[in-house]
Amino acid sequence: MNTAGTLVYFERIEDTQTVSMDIAIMKAKAAATYRRPTRAFLDAINKGGPAIMTLPGVVASPGGVPIFVDGKVIGAVGVSGVTGDQDEQCAKAGIGAK
Repeated sequence: MNTAGTLVYFERIEDTQTVSMDIAIMKAKAAATYRRPTRAFLDAINKGGPAIMTLPGVVASPGGVPIFVDGKVIGAVGVSGVTGDQDEQCAKAGIGAK
């Protein structure tokens, strides 16, 4: 996902549940456009901030992670298919891979 929330690259593991494709894209778009991990939305809700759910494109599930270069967001990665914590771990691993 680029910073405008436009899909740049997509890959799917064989036999992944179909809905995970849409969820991963939604997570990446939220992370890119809001410039924060999607976990931040879940944390805000858990702290008593349900109004955050009224914002457009919010995904309150870990697995969307922005990509920073020189302190600026240049895009994001979104992962879906296991638990939110595992999705986030995979996204971070993908960003860290060279």
